[in-house]
Amino acid sequence: MRKLAYLLAFACVVVAVVYFVLPGGDLPSFMPGYVPGATRIHKMRGFAAIVAAIVFLLIGLSERRRSV
Repeated sequence: MRKLAYLLAFACVVVAVVYFVLPGGDLPSFMPGYVPGATRIHKMRGFAAIVAAIVFLLIGLSERRRSV
């Protein structure tokens, strides 16, 4: 569970960077916010991805190891 949380946190950071760097027209077509020819940067979607990354990171850090 811990590794999955870290993996999802990393993926959210990558998505956030994509949203902050690329305008709406240059986003991959499968990502929300893609509009052909748009020049607007989707900052709020980037912030949402950062918040999700922080949540997943906290979930990963809060997982305790179980003794067998």
